[in-house]
Amino acid sequence: TTGPSSDSDSSPTVESVEDNPDGGCHIYRNGDYESSIAIVEGILEVNIIQMTSIQMTESQAENSLVDFVVTCQGSLPTDVCTVVSDPTCQVSKSMVCDPIVVTDECLLTIRRAFEEPGTYCINITLGDDTSQALASALISVNGGEST
Repeated sequence: TTGPSSDSDSSPTVESVEDNPDGGCHIYRNGDYESSIAIVEGILEVNIIQMTSIQMTESQAENSLVDFVVTCQGSLPTDVCTVVSDPTCQVSKSMVCDPIVVTDECLLTIRRAFEEPGTYCINITLGDDTSQALASALISVNGGEST
């Protein structure tokens, strides 16, 4: 066993023990250690509170547009991703991600286009630098009308 170093600096003392029964050696360090931990709340919950079909004229009716009103709790998101899948939520048809600016309250409207009538599974993910939260819904799009 070696004892403390005779140096006059404040470096930690290192001791090694060679007669360890399990054949390894242990290193003991004495001294102060300091670190800081930041606890981040993150986005805790996302809810789709309303889905509204946007009425368009016949000449504009290439795609059906639907507005999703979304709320969240916790920290404010910086981006939103929408995944449109088949009704079983297994086969993804499209994915759109956009940066967003939410300044005060987490209440936003997301507009998405649907190329053809049908039933879709919608996954809306809100995220920031440290967290993500997801809400899902089934929507039926009927050529300009949704239910």
